[in-house]
Formats: sequence, structure tokens, C-alpha cells
Amino acid sequence: MAINVRPPKYAVIVNAVQQRIENGTYPPGTGIPSETQLVAEFEASRPIVVRALGILQQDGWIESQQGKGRFVIGRPTATPPRLDSRATELLNQGESASVSLLRAGTIMAPNRAASALELNAETPVIARRRLVMAEIGPVELNSLYLPVELAAGTDLHKPEPMTDGVLQHLTDRKGLEFDHATERISARLPTAEEADLLAIGKDDAVLTLLVTVFDPAGRPQLAVDAVIPANRQEIEASFPLR
Repeated sequence: MAINVRPPKYAVIVNAVQQRIENGTYPPGTGIPSETQLVAEFEASRPIVVRALGILQQDGWIESQQGKGRFVIGRPTATPPRLDSRATELLNQGESASVSLLRAGTIMAPNRAASALELNAETPVIARRRLVMAEIGPVELNSLYLPVELAAGTDLHKPEPMTDGVLQHLTDRKGLEFDHATERISARLPTAEEADLLAIGKDDAVLTLLVTVFDPAGRPQLAVDAVIPANRQEIEASFPLR
């Protein structure tokens, strides 16, 4: 039975306030609704509303004035933190001699991909699964997922290797625009299949890197889920402090 996957409530609030700022409902310099009003409007708990407001303030959309409330700044103009080099490479990666395409075609979305793309569980998606090799052996197993309708008119469903990255391919074929991406890093033990493909032991930890790409309206368009042996990868990121 399909499971309805919804984004976290705090993310709903963040997206709604951002859209209202961008469409002029909340012009720069004006106050935004109070915590109590947002609790009532979104039927959320106060901690969730506070978390959402904290994200908006941290990202530069709003500011808090002591004793007065929170006020709109506008769409942030500062350069946002950049994705680390590994995440960027995932989105720009072609399928060269060092990248083996294991599978391409339509599958039912795994729970992790469905959640990232805000789809019902087991919704059909186009998937490309790839194994990345280096001199020391396999160093990464990654899977690209995107909605079937988004892949229409592209080569993403075909079993032949692609020389260009997925973002460039979608831009060239469909004229799509992408606004930002998020990355989520975690660690766990590998599945039996992952351990076999990556030539590691069942007790060797792996890092998982989930990169989700959004369009200018804030809708998730595609996701790349990578599994990396922890002892074969360093992840480094740089970001502005002011």
C-alpha cells in the first residue's frame, strides 16, 4: 500500500514564508505573523514554528528585533554555503571509463528517494545506478532518482553511458532551471549487496550522501544517493562566516 510522504512541518512553514516574501505578501521591512499566529495557521507546535523561524533568520530572510518581533529582510543576496566538492561532483558526473553503469530504467521509488522527492512510496521513478572505480578499487556506489515525467525526452532512462552530468543534460534537453541543492550525510553499515559491489567487509562503515536538487519554486526535482566506504573518502566543505 502506498504511503503518503510529506515534508516535515517546519519545512512547510519555511517554504511558505519564503514564497510570501518573494511574491510581496511580506514586503521587506514589514513584520511577519507572530509565533502564536503561525502555530494556529499551520497547526504546528511552538517548537516547530521556532525552528522554522530560526532557519529563516539564519539564512537571512528575516531578522529579529528585541522587543519588537521579527521583520522581513528579503531574499538573501549573500553567497550561500557551497556544496562540498563530492556533492558537486555527483551532480556533474559523466559516465566515463571509471564509472560503470549498473542499471538504468524505471523502478518503484525506495523510501529514501521518495522522501527526498516528496513522492508517495513506491511511485515509479527513473533510476541510474553507478559504480565509481579508482586505482584502489571501487570507491562509490551512487543512484540517481528523478520523476518519470521529468525524464521524458531525455536519455536518462537509457542503459547507455552518458558523457554529460545530469544537471547539464536536463538543462540542454528540457531547458530546466535549478535553484539550490541540499545534502545530508550519515553513516551506517553496508547492505550485503553494497559490501559486495564496494569490495568491503560487512562490518566496514559506509558514509551515505543524499543530494536533493530543487527548482526556483522550491520543488525537489531529482536526488542522488551515494554510498561511500568511510575509509576511502574525505569530505571537505567551505562556507562564508559573514
